[in-house]
Amino acid sequence: MSSHPPIQTQIDLLRHGEPVGGRRYRGQTDDPLSETGWQQMRAAVMDRQDWDVLYSSPLKRCAEFARELSGRLLLPLTTDERLKEIGFGDWEGRTPDEIRRDDPRRLENFWRNPIGNRPEGAETLASFQARVAAAWAEIGAAHAGQRVLIVGHAGITRMILSLVLGSPAEHMFRLQVDNAGLTRIRILGVGAQAMPMLVFHGCPPASD
Repeated sequence: MSSHPPIQTQIDLLRHGEPVGGRRYRGQTDDPLSETGWQQMRAAVMDRQDWDVLYSSPLKRCAEFARELSGRLLLPLTTDERLKEIGFGDWEGRTPDEIRRDDPRRLENFWRNPIGNRPEGAETLASFQARVAAAWAEIGAAHAGQRVLIVGHAGITRMILSLVLGSPAEHMFRLQVDNAGLTRIRILGVGAQAMPMLVFHGCPPASD
């Protein structure tokens, strides 16, 4: 048996800041960050030098900040279509109040059972899970022993945490993910024996 400690991989998940237009169910609608959103993102990373490589959703509210950060830190950046937010179909571009107008319990029903209460035309949870799981596995394998930052969406963080913690995908909306919220996952080992661990969620502690 080897006496060497297992390889450790650090993967951080950073949700985008506030987009132009405020709180809406955007899904894959490509709104850019607002000025507040830019401030939130810059404050979240500050002067950190925590990463070796960057990944991003291709949507503007993620990719434009990721490109800025890549240039400032001189780190390689990959945009990956699989890191897009889940598609919300008919809800895209609508505020929570607009969705509740026709049915006050519509959103709560969706959060409780996103499979049985999927918006018309929305991406299925199974499809979303499959593409996020594939991206997560490939990124972890390609960067074993490194420190990775993924700039993405609330749905990406929720689904990856579902995979890490072994919780049902349909429970993902029970997890709150704030604008510019940072989540850290540490993976011990590689391959089939790798064990992911949640280090913190929402904001970094003073030390970990």
